[in-house]
Amino acid sequence: MSEKTIMLVCSAGMSTSLLVNKMQAAASDQGVDVHIFATSAADADNKIENEHPDVLMLGPQVSYMLDDFKKRVEIPVEVINMQDYGMMNGSKVLAEALKMMEA
Repeated sequence: MSEKTIMLVCSAGMSTSLLVNKMQAAASDQGVDVHIFATSAADADNKIENEHPDVLMLGPQVSYMLDDFKKRVEIPVEVINMQDYGMMNGSKVLAEALKMMEA
């Protein structure tokens, strides 16, 4: 399986950066080959065009954008579980992203 790309979007891209680190640590522990990055909502369209993510996960604070993204992109889009986000549970968020790619 080739490397998959997971894109996280939040309002400023700051809080999700910490989650990206936790997800990458979980991925390397599990031997999963993924590229994970975070971006701000303002730069999301640009990143989708340039990075071609396989899955898009929204931070709970931008969950209102879910329908808009689902209409515009042809990849799975979900909101990160608020509890997992709040606890920065990288392995659970990674597991959710991987499950979205299988669907």
